[in-house]
Amino acid sequence: MIAIGSDHGGFELKKAVMAHLEKRGLEYKDFGTYTKDSCDYPEYGRAVALAVASGEFERGIVICGTGIGISIAANKVPRIRAALCGDCFSAQATREHNDANILAMGARVVGEGLALKIVDTFLDTPFSNDERHIRRISLIEG
Repeated sequence: MIAIGSDHGGFELKKAVMAHLEKRGLEYKDFGTYTKDSCDYPEYGRAVALAVASGEFERGIVICGTGIGISIAANKVPRIRAALCGDCFSAQATREHNDANILAMGARVVGEGLALKIVDTFLDTPFSNDERHIRRISLIEG
């Protein structure tokens, strides 16, 4: 199951991503925001990150205007590796090398078509399980 959240800047793209997930038959839970009214991105980045860190959700997707702030907020939660991706190569590499568990995107940076391809790449790419990547992730985790 996928946890998803956004602030007002990412609200429209989040709706498009959720429709895309539904078309793919993937279950998700929307952690807000639920309107385009101005709100604070850390609240939603943290909510998604806590849900993923708890183990209840396998992966997460967070979206704000740039993707930067909400990814920083998500990464404050232990065991979270949120990666800001604006292209498919980064989404693939972060899954293969970093075992990233949250995808962050900027709605004012990537268009809907590219964003949906990034989502697919992130969700469909497995972690490589290479020893060097496992070692590096353990160094990140501390």
